[in-house]
Amino acid sequence: MIKKIGDVTLIRLSDLDSNIYVVGDTVIDTGTGLNFTRMMDMFKAMGKNTDDIKWIVNTHGHFDHIGGNGFFFNAAIAIHEADADIVEKGDQELSFADFFNGNLRPHKVARRLRDGDEIAGLKVIHTPGHSPGSICLYDGKNKILFSGDTVFSNGVGRTDLPGGDEAQLKQSLEKIKALEIDKLLPGHGEPVLSNAKMALDKVAEDFY
Repeated sequence: MIKKIGDVTLIRLSDLDSNIYVVGDTVIDTGTGLNFTRMMDMFKAMGKNTDDIKWIVNTHGHFDHIGGNGFFFNAAIAIHEADADIVEKGDQELSFADFFNGNLRPHKVARRLRDGDEIAGLKVIHTPGHSPGSICLYDGKNKILFSGDTVFSNGVGRTDLPGGDEAQLKQSLEKIKALEIDKLLPGHGEPVLSNAKMALDKVAEDFY
C-alpha cells in the first residue's frame, strides 16, 4: 500500500513490517527487509529509486524497523545512541530478529542521535519506554509527529520486552503531549491525519 500524506509517503508492506515513511531523500524505518522486492516495486511506482535515499532514520532498534536498512545501498544510518549498537553489531537478540525469522546483519551507524538533535529537518525527541533508544521525529512547521512504536492511534508500544520500561514510557508520553501535533504517523497501523492531539491525549489517559 502506498499513501500520500502531504509531502510524506507511507509505504506498508505487511503486518510484520513497520510503516515506512519517505520524506524527500530520507526514509524513516525500513521494515524487516523480508519484503524488499515489493518495496522496490513500490518505489518504482512512486517514481523514486532506493539508491537515491541519502538517510535512513530508525526510530528504534527492533528488527521490524531496521531489517531493511542494508537494501538502501547509498544511505547513511541514523539512530539514537542507546540503540545504535544493535545496528552496528547486528544484535540478533536485542533486535528480536528471531521472532521474525530474520537475520540481522551489522551496518555502520553514521550518526548516533540524541534528544534535541535535528536531522532531515526533523527534531529528534528521545522517548524511551518501548526500547532504551526509542525516538519520535517532530516536524514543528507542519505539526507532524513520526512516533515509531512509542504511541499508535489506539495505544502505546509494549514495555514487557527486554529494554522496555513502563515508567519511562509514561514520561515520554508527557513529553510529546506538550507538543502541537495535528498529524500522528506511527510505526504501525493507521495514521491520525487530523486532531492528533486529541487522540494522543485519549491514548495517554487510557494507558495511565
